[in-house]
Amino acid sequence: MGVVGDRIGPVRFRDRFLQGESVEGSVRSPILSSWQRSRLLGLSPDQSELPFEQDIDLEGPLLRAAEPVLDRLEAIFAGSQTNISLADGHGMVLARRFGEKSMVRRLAPIQILPGFVFAERFAGTNGIGLSLAERRLCQVYGAEHFAERSQASACTAIPLRDQLSGHILGVLCLGYPYTDADPALIPVVRKAAEAIERRLMDQSSAREHGLLQAYLDAAHLARSGEHGLDGHPVAMVDFLQSELEQSDQATLKEKATELMSGDRRAAAEVPLSRGRWVTLVSRPVTSAAGVEGVVVEALLPEDSERHAPAPAPTHPHAPAAGPPPAFRPHLAPGPDPAGVRARGAPPADGPTRAGRVRGLVLVGEPEVGKYAVAARRRLELLAEASNRIGTTLDVSRTAWELAETAVPRLADFVTIDLPAGVLLGEESPHPTAEMHRTVVHGIREDCPFYPVGAQVSLRPTTPHMRCIATGQPVLEQDLKAAFGWIAQDPQHAELLLAHNIHSLITVPLLARGAVLGVASFYRSQDPAPYGDDDRSLAQELAARASLCIDNARRYTREHTLALSLQRSLLPRGLPEQSAVEVAHRYLPAESGVGGDWFDVIPLSGARVALLVGDVVGHGLHAAATMGRLRTAARNFAELELAPDELLTHLDNLMVRLDREEGGDGPDSASTGIVGATCLYAIYDPTSQLCTMARAGHPPPALVRPDGAVALLDLPAGPPLGLGGLPFESVEILLPEHSQLVLYTDGLIEDRHRDVDVALDALNRALAHPDRAPEDTCQAVLDAVAPEHPADDIALLVARTNAVPADRIATWELDADPALVSEVRAASVSQLNRWGLEESAFATELLLSELVTNAVRYGTAPIRVRLIHDRNLICEVHDASSSAPRMRQSATTDEGGRGLFLVAQLAQSWGTRYTTGGKVIWAECSLAAA
Repeated sequence: MGVVGDRIGPVRFRDRFLQGESVEGSVRSPILSSWQRSRLLGLSPDQSELPFEQDIDLEGPLLRAAEPVLDRLEAIFAGSQTNISLADGHGMVLARRFGEKSMVRRLAPIQILPGFVFAERFAGTNGIGLSLAERRLCQVYGAEHFAERSQASACTAIPLRDQLSGHILGVLCLGYPYTDADPALIPVVRKAAEAIERRLMDQSSAREHGLLQAYLDAAHLARSGEHGLDGHPVAMVDFLQSELEQSDQATLKEKATELMSGDRRAAAEVPLSRGRWVTLVSRPVTSAAGVEGVVVEALLPEDSERHAPAPAPTHPHAPAAGPPPAFRPHLAPGPDPAGVRARGAPPADGPTRAGRVRGLVLVGEPEVGKYAVAARRRLELLAEASNRIGTTLDVSRTAWELAETAVPRLADFVTIDLPAGVLLGEESPHPTAEMHRTVVHGIREDCPFYPVGAQVSLRPTTPHMRCIATGQPVLEQDLKAAFGWIAQDPQHAELLLAHNIHSLITVPLLARGAVLGVASFYRSQDPAPYGDDDRSLAQELAARASLCIDNARRYTREHTLALSLQRSLLPRGLPEQSAVEVAHRYLPAESGVGGDWFDVIPLSGARVALLVGDVVGHGLHAAATMGRLRTAARNFAELELAPDELLTHLDNLMVRLDREEGGDGPDSASTGIVGATCLYAIYDPTSQLCTMARAGHPPPALVRPDGAVALLDLPAGPPLGLGGLPFESVEILLPEHSQLVLYTDGLIEDRHRDVDVALDALNRALAHPDRAPEDTCQAVLDAVAPEHPADDIALLVARTNAVPADRIATWELDADPALVSEVRAASVSQLNRWGLEESAFATELLLSELVTNAVRYGTAPIRVRLIHDRNLICEVHDASSSAPRMRQSATTDEGGRGLFLVAQLAQSWGTRYTTGGKVIWAECSLAAA
């Protein structure tokens, strides 16, 4: 919140804050965080004393570089109330300039004299201190200052950095009355800071020029015969471009940079392409101004040796003989496994071998080499992160990959906190209120961080909350002085500090505008604190991980939705029936939900239908298609269709769905339905016959009562969706207590093993006929299912039962109405023998109507059957294919009410067709009787 009109900043909010009230959301986040830190430091708003340092280095590089820029700023703001300050990296003011000279006479010493320290821990919220704390350009208006003395002023401050290392060397700050606040000041301050940073860089370049001149002077002395660099001629040839390929040039420069960063005498043999070597030599050099640096040279052969045929190598591990390479600086064996073989430093008065001359590779200060090496390693870490982070679509695993990538090359310890909703695939509405520790990873396991799974409650003063509030990483260089971090849990902070953890970077995990969590990078072994380059690297790693975590979160959400949809479309419970004992298992794939399904459908005549299918593909589309197919299959089964006819109808349905969803135009976005496989079986416990047909599905396994296991040889049939191809049914006699095992291809297909191996394992797992179906299901999954299934697995095990012969009564009769009474009498007698006297009246009436209907409208032979199962089943079979229809009879009609009576007396009724005619059936509930 800035200046509005002539009012002084957020006065009301500052007063409310000092009174202990919450002002979150009313004050800019950096200002509020600084207020909170100032209060934790015990600072008082009316405090006026600041530390004062008398020893100021007026010849320091920062002041020398900034003086011309400060003079220019003083001229720009001449006549204004602007106060121009230059502070060092600790907040101590080194120099001041004033737009109006008279300001010096009326301002307090703290505002005009160099030497006062304005670091936040001493002065509270102010431009210099806040810029150092936030490490970026900051503006403070009026009452946003913590101290009372600054309430009438505003300021704009920006850090000054070393362009090589990125370290903050100082701060440039413009102070002015709050009424003079102007957005145009920001580009002025930025340009001034850039000018100072360029002048600092020029000073570094001047030092390197001095080092190069010292090297050239030494070379001149050597050519003049005076005691100089090495006593041999120095050839300043551009051998990098004239003799070496580009990849070899990059290798030499990289190794030379590493040698220069060592700040000592050293030599290394560097392997190049085509079996060539070159020796790099580094040694100190001092310029005329006293600047100490390092020069790196390459040992070169004489010109005659470069163009002469290379002698055969004598080393036992030398490369095989062949055409001589174009450049062989060393007649030496190929490189050792380490890639660079360090040697003792060569003598100062000459190269390691006679006949060699030196070519300059690099010259500079060791710190420059260290920065270059560090920059290269950061790039290598980023390249590695792109390969290591996001290998799976698991939220927790992706977070672990971020931590494993950062340790130990960026951090010694990494913790990652994610909201519970993100772990479940959702966007958390209140991420900071439900953070859970998801990852703790480091170089040791004894560091007392909050454990994985613990809920983490973050206070507003913590770096974690600050980075979430601002959306930017927060760097705490010295945790001993990070009072906001310590205030979260002082005892816990003391334990961490005791383990030498001293520096921290917190980075928010943000993706597509959503807060996914926060990652914390801790340093303990390296005594140097984290810098801005480390913060930028952590931010880049976190940004890559955030996208991967968000992708994993979205996948988790889609996977959960698809799995919920699929489970809602699968049978929730098995229907009551007596034909088979059934057990089932459904195991979703690890990578995504597929379209596998199973079903158990009771049919008329005590029969049962068993169904297993698999839609090609994964995801919501496959699950939705599976639901449509399962619904259609149940409807077709209710029509009492034979297995081959049912598959034909499903095939036609798939063709229509594919045509509708695929679209007719070439630009249609939908891909349609790829296809499906299916196995449909009908088991009749009265005859123990099982009729089966399959559409491209794996054949079922049959376990006979004696333990013999076999895969049934059924006609394969085409997969559903091809259209126009026939299916074939097969009838198989199943002994009582046989086990029929139906499954989808996910059970036996695995990229890591052969299908025959899986089928052998299936046979061994099934060779236990005494097992219950539940135990068989579990044994099959344990022995056959892949450890990490790439496809869904549906498994259905059915152990067959048979209806005893004494519970079935059958009568054959001709199409004679006079025989109806005999059938009624015989049925009543049979019911009495079964102890179903209470059902006799309803059954007698029901059979009378069904048999009369068959005699009158059907064709002989007529067969009547009663089955005493869970219900009482009445069936009348005749050779006619015409089906009866129930109609609404008028009051004056003498007939037409027979089927209406059947529907009222029976629990269910219907017609099914056979190869020899039709069967009209009705089921009566024994409980109702």
